[in-house]
Amino acid sequence: MSSGDRREAAPAAGEVKNGVVSGDLSQRQIQSEPASGVVAPSQNQRLRLNPSKDHKPESYDDMQLDFSPSIFSSLERYLPPPMLGVNREEKVKFMREILMKYLPQGERTRVQRHRDYRQKIITNYQPLHRELYNLHIGNFFVPPFVKAIQDNTEECFRSIISEPSPGVFTFEMLQPRFCELLLAEVENFEKWVNEAKFRIMRPNTMNKYGAVLDDFGLETMLDKLMETYIRPLSKVFFAEVGGSTLDSHHGFVVEYGFHVDDSEVTLNVCLGKQFTGGELFFRGTRCEKHVNTGSQTEEIFDYSHVPGRAVLHRGRHRHGARATTSGHRVNLLLWCRSSVFREMKRYQKDFSSWCGECFREKKERQRLSIAATKSELLKQEGEYTT
Repeated sequence: MSSGDRREAAPAAGEVKNGVVSGDLSQRQIQSEPASGVVAPSQNQRLRLNPSKDHKPESYDDMQLDFSPSIFSSLERYLPPPMLGVNREEKVKFMREILMKYLPQGERTRVQRHRDYRQKIITNYQPLHRELYNLHIGNFFVPPFVKAIQDNTEECFRSIISEPSPGVFTFEMLQPRFCELLLAEVENFEKWVNEAKFRIMRPNTMNKYGAVLDDFGLETMLDKLMETYIRPLSKVFFAEVGGSTLDSHHGFVVEYGFHVDDSEVTLNVCLGKQFTGGELFFRGTRCEKHVNTGSQTEEIFDYSHVPGRAVLHRGRHRHGARATTSGHRVNLLLWCRSSVFREMKRYQKDFSSWCGECFREKKERQRLSIAATKSELLKQEGEYTT
């Protein structure tokens, strides 16, 4: 597919996409009914702007919830102190009331329809390779990657990872057998879709082809992939964009052109098959304000895909794929998101820690300020000597 100019817009404030809420949570007043033995937050209490680092969030995986359980675990650290000691049910009620303020009735209906749609697929589709639906470490990943994750130190991560361009990290990740199985599973799903004449949702607005892996039963496996394997890496390499608080994902296989992702961190792994061309190209990281600005020479980087080899980058790192000149190339994409980072980002105006254009503007302001100060000092010195 040749590169285009299309970019996917970031979610608007208050919008919910794939279980992630972006909206003004921490500045709104919130109420809750009193919990047993605990004084409920008063009307003027708000979520904390900074998390309680010493608090260990509870797991909500066993509860039937409107949102991803990991979102509740992430949000729990930001609860007002009086709420940290209450039982899970009261915490869920408190957090759910907040989240539901940013989910209009129309959006709630859409979310329920998508849940029903997904359940219909899972009920009727018969998987080809059931071993894919649970994360088998030894069968999925190459040994050096597994060891680095188990050791869980920055030194170990860097021993298996290359950074050929700033902010673009590559490493061997998937075994050939896993790539073959996943490709076969996707082809089997597409075959079922055609035979059943089932109308499916494609991965995003840029594609008429491709499959959302979460929709036919791989959500749990991909959640574990993100939480156990991608989040530790992102905590080290992408801390400034919420890498340590990734709590939801959107997993799919597809090809597409130039764009930015609706994610904080993106995992992109080539599954194969035989192909030529299809190089991945990067053109610098940008915030929403600067997404259409030009690229600097040092930001231009092209990468050639190798089956099983992963690329990890910020979602806001502009990138695309060149045309595949022969054969067929399929990639596994995992958009990893942090609801906490999305909320905190609403109160920031300077993204110079990760946006290339913000960084250049900041450096230019500093240069002008230093020049003005130097000029003023020279002027004062001249007046003093005369």
